[in-house]
Amino acid sequence: MFSLTEVCREIWSGTIILLVFILKTCGWIKRHADSNNGDEEGDGCGDVFESSLKSNPGGYQLICKPSTLANWLLRDIKHLSQIESSYYWLMTWPHLQTIIQHVLPADRTLELARDFLQMTDGGIVALDWVVGPRPASKPRRGTNAISNPPLLLVIPNTFGRLTRNIQQLCLLALEKGYYPIIFNRRGQNNCPLTTVKFQPFGETADLKEAVSYVRYRHPSSMLFAVSEGLGSGLLLSYLGECGSSSYLTAACSISPIFRFQEWFDNGLPWLYEWIVLLYQKVILSRYSTAIAEVLPAEKIFASSSLRELHKTLFCQSKTETTSWDYYWECNDPLSDVDEVAIPILCICSKDDPIRGRPESTLPIELFRTNPYFFLLLTKYGGHCGFLNGAPVAWSHEVTLEYFRSVTEFFRTEEKTRGLTRNRGTNMLNRRRRPTLQKRETSYTGLEEIFNWKRSYTR
Repeated sequence: MFSLTEVCREIWSGTIILLVFILKTCGWIKRHADSNNGDEEGDGCGDVFESSLKSNPGGYQLICKPSTLANWLLRDIKHLSQIESSYYWLMTWPHLQTIIQHVLPADRTLELARDFLQMTDGGIVALDWVVGPRPASKPRRGTNAISNPPLLLVIPNTFGRLTRNIQQLCLLALEKGYYPIIFNRRGQNNCPLTTVKFQPFGETADLKEAVSYVRYRHPSSMLFAVSEGLGSGLLLSYLGECGSSSYLTAACSISPIFRFQEWFDNGLPWLYEWIVLLYQKVILSRYSTAIAEVLPAEKIFASSSLRELHKTLFCQSKTETTSWDYYWECNDPLSDVDEVAIPILCICSKDDPIRGRPESTLPIELFRTNPYFFLLLTKYGGHCGFLNGAPVAWSHEVTLEYFRSVTEFFRTEEKTRGLTRNRGTNMLNRRRRPTLQKRETSYTGLEEIFNWKRSYTR
């Protein structure tokens, strides 16, 4: 028997999907997805996208700076059966794909073990370790069968909702032998708010402490990270600020947003804007009494847009006011993007109704000039949708396959350089080194040996 809550949730989900279908049919949901087919001026990349997607039989395009790792990834991507050009009726409905992955419940409920972490200022964040469920037909793998399973740090969207997209990714990762860990911000997903401080956009202090704790729990495990939607802001900020000290092997971002201030300024299609704004206000209403002590609560709950809500929440208080431009100058996730020192794959669709037109919202030059950034651009997929008739989104399969491929590449490079180093050592042992000067020159290659992890970008 279904509970009343489950029945109501199913009715609400069906109502939302029906409403989107009606509005789309009537042409009332436009702005982002429909403008993708227009001739508006962008950054000159529109024709490049279209010609590349049409010429590629797989219906995708990998945009990156040429490198050894890029060739390695492209070879593996070509062998993926998940990315295919075969027609699926849902492919051309980006709004429906988006709604399904964000509104509908997952097929199975995650079994979580939660850890609360107290920050230095007294605030609390939560880490949810995904421990189940596991398929009964398959042997138990992952955390119970592997002493040092690879860890997958999952960063959800900034609105705090654990979407179907994230839950399906965690379930698939668990089946593949990963140990997923979901990072929950202050006051989100039933994480208590002990201080009247929410996490500003791009603020990485809480995530840094969470990563330190994860490394303390599993010091010998490889650590990967994946973000969803606006959660990419936190991931990009972390990678930029930490650089080579991020402790991550590789990262992936599904349907990321890049130009964040413009995204808030332009707003969403009205239906998405209304749903997300209402959800944010419901979450904040739990702490209305505490918020009213330091922030203009009346103005927060009277906000008519996400921009107004975010600006009031982080730029206006009863003691001081910060300008909107200065806030983004301090919190822009792309401000330290040149310091990123691990490979990150960004999976985007051309018809994303949340991000907007790729010509004006994707930093193509970043992917063409930075050897650590890889853009997998597809024609269809919506926002975090990427449905092709399979039980789970193909973006999840590609993400985990990408992590496997990068790990294999690193191991291959390490073995190759190890053999080269051993061969060079044997040759040196055969030579006579009569002078101190010659013995010192034999150590000139140490810097190159110990910096091998960065060599694949040259």
